Amino acid sequence: MSKTYLPSVQEAEAGRKWHHIDAAGKTLGRLATQLAVYLMGKHKRTFTPNMDCGDFVVVTNAGKIKVTGKKAEEKVYFSHSGYAKGAKEVPFKRQMENNPAKVIELAVYRMLDNNKLRAKRMKRLRIFNGEEHSFAERFSK
Repeated sequence: MSKTYLPSVQEAEAGRKWHHIDAAGKTLGRLATQLAVYLMGKHKRTFTPNMDCGDFVVVTNAGKIKVTGKKAEEKVYFSHSGYAKGAKEVPFKRQMENNPAKVIELAVYRMLDNNKLRAKRMKRLRIFNGEEHSFAERFSK
């Protein structure tokens, strides 16, 4: 009988890798799923649900993602300030014009579990609208 292996916190933090993903031409939902898997660490053999053992992810070309069906016209981002008449609705097209990185960020944020690890995982996600990013030295190896 084999024993269950549980990594220590130091092993999980030392084993973090960097992933670069080009979002040009990729579907929003499928891209967000892939990013969530990397951030949680589910692609690793040592995945543990109660530990933060995920990797760093850098996404470029956020403005070139695509959506299927009528989502480009019908999808709406809703937020509420908490005050009376504080509801805001932003259509997908306007959000893509203003800040396309926010679209990917919200999709990934909502795919992660709603627990204390979500904020730590989101800090390891870096999204850039263009091709240029400040983490190029991480991938030149």
